[in-house]
Amino acid sequence: MKSERITVKGTEVTIFQKEKKDYLSLTDIARYKNPHEPKDVVKNWMRSKNTIEFLGLWEVLNNPGFKGVEFDHFKNEAGRNSFTLIIQKRLLLRACLESRDRSEKV
Repeated sequence: MKSERITVKGTEVTIFQKEKKDYLSLTDIARYKNPHEPKDVVKNWMRSKNTIEFLGLWEVLNNPGFKGVEFDHFKNEAGRNSFTLIIQKRLLLRACLESRDRSEKV
């Protein structure tokens, strides 16, 4: 996996390239907001209703195998004070989001 670094507003951001697609490091971007605890910024992004809705909309538009019914739970819970995306929920969310990969290989 090829990577390079760019500087954005004084913060170094790693760009990874895999299969001719570029990916930015969210942790590096989060360091702009909180240089000491970027993981807290990422956790807050992943709790945000706007983030979860964006992920769902992107999948609806780009993933013909997206499992919207399973995703609805995350969308409905996101933004509530009690909502945390713990590892089990992340794995289920990843399964919903990665269903495209499985459906394209069939």
